[in-house]
Amino acid sequence: MLDHTAARRSMVERQIEGRGIQDARVLATFMEIPRHLFVPEPLRNEAYDDTPLPVGEGQTISQPYMVAVMSEILELKGNEKVLEIGTGSGYQTAILSRLCAEVHTIERLASLSHQAQKVIAELGITNVSFHITDGTKGLAELAPFDGILVTAGAPSIPKPLTDQLAEGGRLVIPVGDRFSQTLKRVTKTGHGLETESFTGCRFVDLIGQFGW
Repeated sequence: MLDHTAARRSMVERQIEGRGIQDARVLATFMEIPRHLFVPEPLRNEAYDDTPLPVGEGQTISQPYMVAVMSEILELKGNEKVLEIGTGSGYQTAILSRLCAEVHTIERLASLSHQAQKVIAELGITNVSFHITDGTKGLAELAPFDGILVTAGAPSIPKPLTDQLAEGGRLVIPVGDRFSQTLKRVTKTGHGLETESFTGCRFVDLIGQFGW
């Protein structure tokens, strides 16, 4: 049986901190949250490997480093309201729950949302609200959001999501075709939207009215 605590420490030191993630809160959160609980039981000994893993319904839990990059460039301080598009396994959701005050997470597949809700509850996390709907539309009734994180690849940046950003808020989203994307951060300023590009990546498709 794998020693999950030692494996998690090795993941943080080698895959995350070792590749340049510096945010102390992000590093501490990755040490705290047990990634193996978010993967199917037969794959738990692979949970801390440097790779995405299948979680059912054709979806994946992202590579740990990619989750860390997205979390770091969202630049959360702890008091924000954050919207996550694509609950998936719930692992990124759990990471966000420790980095901000309030998380609203959307998943279009009810079976994945229910499984994620179960694990999040078992961990005693209480600042997450789950929604089953088309994530590309966001949650206008709860906007504005200080941060929005999209965990699927989009053909373009959905306008409803930038509309739902608070001023100074940041949207992190992979944008490209169905085979490769570039991680982008959009910041809403008093003068409009500022877009920055980060690393190349490959995510599952963002499905919905404003996605694929």
